[in-house]
Amino acid sequence: MASLTDSQLGRYARHIVLQDIGGAGQKALLGAKVLVIGAGGIGAPALMYLAAAGVGTVGIVDDDTVSLSNLQRQILYGTGDIGKGKTETSAQRLEQLNPDVTVQAHPYRLTADNARALVGDYDIVLDGCDTFATRLIVGDTCHWMGKTLVSAAVGQFDGQLSVFASHQDGQPCYRCLVGDARDEPGNSCADQGIIGALTGIMGSWAALEVIKLVTGAGSPLIGRLMLVDGLGARVRTMTLKPDPACPVCS
Repeated sequence: MASLTDSQLGRYARHIVLQDIGGAGQKALLGAKVLVIGAGGIGAPALMYLAAAGVGTVGIVDDDTVSLSNLQRQILYGTGDIGKGKTETSAQRLEQLNPDVTVQAHPYRLTADNARALVGDYDIVLDGCDTFATRLIVGDTCHWMGKTLVSAAVGQFDGQLSVFASHQDGQPCYRCLVGDARDEPGNSCADQGIIGALTGIMGSWAALEVIKLVTGAGSPLIGRLMLVDGLGARVRTMTLKPDPACPVCS
């Protein structure tokens, strides 16, 4: 990749002075392609920080429109965006935030039929969607295509985050963690509620894991599950191992 421009040296100065990122890491970010599944509570802050960090190509998959109830936590959007498509609106916001970023909008739901075509165009997938049905498709597809998956989820006051790299020897896939989990009626955030700031924490932390993966900084959560207790202000991490009976990666 060519040298950073004067504008880029100024924009990413706080990254470049970090020993673990530097100019080489910033160039890696500018060359990276990241797909974000869901532009909601987790996806909104994740998208903002990925764009701000200079991730060169950001894909957004979401078939939803902005509603009034989203605005309590989905910070990419404002009152004037109600009724607009989330991918279109978020793409406009990210392009305003950082012209270095190419945003690819996919305004439809990820399904078993289109997952491979979508995932295949990107280096890393960040999943912040809100259904097990989609999460399982994403996890299985990332395994089959050898892609690293950053997976974040939230409950009412709790969150979890992990990085799945099951194409590496001895590492579990997403299905090793959740099995054949199904979406239960009455268990959505619309039914149960969700504290808005927690989605910001988990989305930002998911973006951090992507940045670490791209730049080689630190120790990503590969093979580990981080559990966040928002009410008790506690964070703990547990080791994940492959399930020998997993139908996908065993």
